[in-house]
Amino acid sequence: MEYFVYGTLTDPAVASTVLDEFSYCGPATLEGLHRVDGAYPTLLPGGSTDGRLLVTDEVAALDRYEGVDRGLYVRVTVPCTDGGTVETYVGHPDRLDVPDECPDAAPEAGRNPEASFEERVSEALEGVVVRPA
Repeated sequence: MEYFVYGTLTDPAVASTVLDEFSYCGPATLEGLHRVDGAYPTLLPGGSTDGRLLVTDEVAALDRYEGVDRGLYVRVTVPCTDGGTVETYVGHPDRLDVPDECPDAAPEAGRNPEASFEERVSEALEGVVVRPA
């Protein structure tokens, strides 16, 4: 399975501490979401983010590393311009201490305040695509 990674997992030394088997298949750009750094990086609507495509079958290891079970990140599927799809992780801005000066970091920014974080992420993915280099 392919993953678009944009933070610590772009470093092979870090990835090797998380995964037993993996490879990179090149650089890529995520269009429609931009990176914001808090305690850990996350993605917010608009702009683009450069990263790498990581290939591994170790989904459970990546989910543990990204704190999916703790509600830090959600794993989502994003279309790729080559016709396939890739997975990526989007972090919860409140739980990652995204700076308040990021106006689109507020959970209700342009979104239904009653919606869950996962639902708000799904809404933000409209038009998002990964473009391999």
